[in-house]
Amino acid sequence: MGLNLLSAQTRQGSRAASRDFKMFSGIRLALWARAFFKVSPAGNLKDHFDLTPGGTGALPRLRESNFVGIIAFAGGGVILPFLLLLLLIFNSCASQAAVSGGRVEAFASIGDVVAVWESLGDGVGFFRGKIAAPRLEFFALRVDLFAPGIEIVVKGGGGSDQSLSMKVSGFVRDNGLLAGINAVPFDVVSSQEGQPLKNMGIVISNGKLISPANPRYDALVFFRQPGLQSAAIVSQSAINSLENIENAAGGFHRILIAGEPAQRTFNNEAAATRHPRSAAGISSNGKYLYLLVIDGRRAGSIGATEMETALLLRSLNSHDAINLDGGGSSALALRGGKIVNTPIHGRIPGRERAVAGCIGINISTEK
Repeated sequence: MGLNLLSAQTRQGSRAASRDFKMFSGIRLALWARAFFKVSPAGNLKDHFDLTPGGTGALPRLRESNFVGIIAFAGGGVILPFLLLLLLIFNSCASQAAVSGGRVEAFASIGDVVAVWESLGDGVGFFRGKIAAPRLEFFALRVDLFAPGIEIVVKGGGGSDQSLSMKVSGFVRDNGLLAGINAVPFDVVSSQEGQPLKNMGIVISNGKLISPANPRYDALVFFRQPGLQSAAIVSQSAINSLENIENAAGGFHRILIAGEPAQRTFNNEAAATRHPRSAAGISSNGKYLYLLVIDGRRAGSIGATEMETALLLRSLNSHDAINLDGGGSSALALRGGKIVNTPIHGRIPGRERAVAGCIGINISTEK
């Protein structure tokens, strides 16, 4: 009887020691994650997952900014292997940008950038780069407008009348696109999709006027004639007719004109401020469209001025370029809605903003 009592006490002590170890491990991981991400944990486990599917068979995406919340949640009693599983999921999601274009080309300065394009399909290339001074990370697409099957898709928003907010990831995924980028400034800022919004610039989608011109700003316009597709950057005040215009997306101002930075990039205080940037450029012969996102507001990428954005687009071989809506709106997504950059809505890295007008790329099977 004494031996049985001793055995029972030993088992009870072992269970208590195991429970204490699990809690200690969870707390230690929580402290580590808190120090690493410098954010506060939230209390609801489901708040830490983005349940929007990222493509066929994709796991729910773990939000980097909320990872510490899961650790703190799990530390009170969930077994350590589950924590390790979460680490594996997080590491998988954190490397999502490497799904396509995993190679990151590094350069000393903007003037040193030489693009190495990875093919995403006939006529479409992807390039990811890093610059040491200024400290920038960027993501770019090159689209051959002359290539058979290339389609430009512009939407003013979600919903049947294109008047609701949508994320770039949703825009790409729901429309079955190869890639997409945010474009048009708008007046309702939120991370929630499906909210009423107003585009602050022209949107023409498949020949239909969705949003009127804003004469203060410029626009990227796509023309379609039999056997020819072309693009140009024009003042929205000059768009008086929809004739021959298939798509158009309003932005802010031209930042590169005939290969030289626009005058506003030299002496405009707003243009000299560092932000995440979205921009578009066109080659001198009109053959190539360049879509660019530069990350900002984080240690690895401090954001670019309009001048730096213009010079980077010139390094990619743009002749003319326009500054699109940026800041927390800047996002570039590839097929399936996979975001390749790090959006930063509401000061939270990895949190994607719901936006308005977007520009998408697709390759038609009917060439």
